[in-house]
Amino acid sequence: MSILSVNAGSSSLKFALYPVIASSAKVSEAEMTGSIEGLEPFGKPSISWKMKGQQKTTDVVAVPKGAEPFDAALLALKNLLATHFSHIALQAIAHRVVHGGSLYSASVKVTPEVLAQLATLNALAPLHQPHNLVGIQAFTESFPHLPQIACFDTAFHRTLSPLETTFAIDKKLTQSGVRRFGFHGLSYQFVSQVLQDVSPRSAGRAVMAHLGNGASLCATTEHQSCATTMGFSALDGLMMGSRSGALDPGVLLYLMEQGWSHDAIQKMLYKQSGLLGVSGESADMRTLRASHSQAADFAIDLFTHRVLREIGALTACIGGLDVLAFTGGIGEHDAILRQKVAIGLSYLGVSVDVSSNIAARGDAVRSIQEDESTVEVWVIPTDEGRVAAQEALALCL
Repeated sequence: MSILSVNAGSSSLKFALYPVIASSAKVSEAEMTGSIEGLEPFGKPSISWKMKGQQKTTDVVAVPKGAEPFDAALLALKNLLATHFSHIALQAIAHRVVHGGSLYSASVKVTPEVLAQLATLNALAPLHQPHNLVGIQAFTESFPHLPQIACFDTAFHRTLSPLETTFAIDKKLTQSGVRRFGFHGLSYQFVSQVLQDVSPRSAGRAVMAHLGNGASLCATTEHQSCATTMGFSALDGLMMGSRSGALDPGVLLYLMEQGWSHDAIQKMLYKQSGLLGVSGESADMRTLRASHSQAADFAIDLFTHRVLREIGALTACIGGLDVLAFTGGIGEHDAILRQKVAIGLSYLGVSVDVSSNIAARGDAVRSIQEDESTVEVWVIPTDEGRVAAQEALALCL
């Protein structure tokens, strides 16, 4: 038996197949991972997949005239499973859902009522939540006999204290649900589980840095979330690929006074800010590294500065630092950024080994600290799909 884990976005569908280890009621490493790209209107969909230990394969997804690209993508995925995994029995489909709000602090089997409640949170994560829910609906129709499990990026942060979740606003707004939630929880849950296996010290004061197109930090003690940089929405905290991160609300009031509409402000905050907005070139850190333009270099420096600034704030909340872990596309692959962050945190006792840091390329769990470092430093490739699959399995047992 296996669990299919999926993450539906606006123009892509990521998927992974996790075999169930019956003897331990756990899922093992993915037997297949892949994605379908080009699902935007008038796009040219293609499906790519990689079997464990093999090279990636890519194929074109045919979209019949009048059909929706997402429907064609689902059919391509079903054909892929039937061709290569006819011997397996799917037990459930696990969906990554960005926002569970105050309603859901743990994964849940999806019902029409659950979908309706989650749709009320669309405005809090407009780039993700609506597409997550469309994906669930489509998979429900395509796999009607299978349980559909919603796994929330906010759930890991259910241990945050009121001091961390409360905004300094009219308490009536707080009581109505305007509060800090935190995100990237599936990633943090995976990294925290890995740290439990490799580092006894991680039960102390740890900071995990999920750095990618979306970026945030999470501070834990005893492997429970104590503080995090994202808040009410996935806009808060760190500078990101095309998202602003923390911004003085006075800026938004000013823009409104200048005649900016809601949609224009939303587009600016989510799609025209961050690395892209500051550099004017790209939201991709790799592209900016290769550019060497003054604007690209400044965007990278600002990203690094914001990471350092927020790590300092989180370590203040937990009283120091024992373990620092990097994950996400940038965190796993950008050795220069890790080196500069370590130098900036030297006052906390952080020191990384240059050769170990360069060798860490997101392909394995690695410790990269120097012997004299008083803080352990890890690079841990994240696997949000595996966490979602494990959550789905637990609900199906």
